[in-house]
Amino acid sequence: MSRTPDTISTLRDVLGRCRTIAVVGLSPQWHRPSFFAAKYMQAHGYRIVPVNPVVAQGGGSILGEICFASLSDAGQAIARQGGRIDMVDCFRKSEDIPPLAEDAIAIGASCLWLQLGVVNEDAARRAEDAGLQVIQNRCVKIEHARLFGGLGWMGVNTGVITAKRLRQLPY
Repeated sequence: MSRTPDTISTLRDVLGRCRTIAVVGLSPQWHRPSFFAAKYMQAHGYRIVPVNPVVAQGGGSILGEICFASLSDAGQAIARQGGRIDMVDCFRKSEDIPPLAEDAIAIGASCLWLQLGVVNEDAARRAEDAGLQVIQNRCVKIEHARLFGGLGWMGVNTGVITAKRLRQLPY
């Protein structure tokens, strides 16, 4: 099977279709990239399923969602609720991806998304051979904001450019 390029139409299709996202390696710390990306996606109508064994061990939650120790646990729990995980978003090192790709296949996900700096061609090939769409070395939050107009959310001002001076300083 040949690799599908990460074109704008491919990214738009994946982000439009995949509404339940398991975020593997989601940190409970607000300043971590995984938390920031997941919070953004949650605020834009996506269901976030946290996967973090340390937080799950204590029965914790992240972003108001129950945290799971593994991707397979998350997939089983969502299936019992009558749903499924559409996308597996990985905030893990490249060498940690092969077993996550196998778990993504096993739970019936339709997309394996590897965050910025994360590339594993063998795992990507295995997932694609099983029918998953694979996106590597891209950020879900950045791509969603770029393609669906969310750049103004938390930190990027996309307001109208004007030559009018502010009457009062903003601080």
